[in-house]
Amino acid sequence: MMPSMAERHKKILEKLKLTGYISVNELSDELGVSAVTIRKDLKLLESKNLLFRSHGSALLQNPYIADRHVNEKEQLYVEEKRRIALYAAGLISDGESIILASGSTINELARQIEPNKKIIALCASLMAARELAVKGISEVIQLGGLVRQSSASAVGPFAEKMLEGFLCSKLFLGVDGIDTDFGLTTTNALEASLNQQMIRSVEKVIVLADSSKFGRRGFSRICHLDQVDQLITDTGLSDSSAKLLEERGIDVVRV
Repeated sequence: MMPSMAERHKKILEKLKLTGYISVNELSDELGVSAVTIRKDLKLLESKNLLFRSHGSALLQNPYIADRHVNEKEQLYVEEKRRIALYAAGLISDGESIILASGSTINELARQIEPNKKIIALCASLMAARELAVKGISEVIQLGGLVRQSSASAVGPFAEKMLEGFLCSKLFLGVDGIDTDFGLTTTNALEASLNQQMIRSVEKVIVLADSSKFGRRGFSRICHLDQVDQLITDTGLSDSSAKLLEERGIDVVRV
């Protein structure tokens, strides 16, 4: 017997809560109704702000990210970011040269790095550079150029030019969105361009991102997933999402 509209809507929302994403064709096969019917269902559910439609599929939330000030981001997922940063800090050894990008999780990483660590740290984030400088890190290099106000970090051609002369062991990169098809993104084109130069200047790319960043997209692509070596996130990342990332060759750590 064909399910009623109410039953279809209930099953669609239940499925989305489990997976975060489902295609029209999958729903059509699963519910035994036409794709036209499913599209009408999704349109109605979207009008009630219960999901977001995108290219023959449905998502639980709008994947496109608006830019927010880093001070606002600092108040979100505080414990998750602390755990991620603490784990990342444990990967840094004396004698290394590292790059810290920008963002609230990167700023938390700067707080978690041990005082008097014998490392060279190149920083885009003004907050991270200050944090490391006052705790006696051997050498802190602040990238110069235009200061992006919302992230309190350096961006632009001057910062990129500085990086051309360095080769570091690890990049710790914060992102605004991670999409398995589109890759890593940020809301700012200049920041994406600087991040790309950072990737060219290191041996290993380590992404720090809480689980809320998955399935989201910013305005500018930083890179595809095949350029990422390791991802450190929290336990909110689903097993299915972790498996997709691991299939791309990424070492996924959930803390």
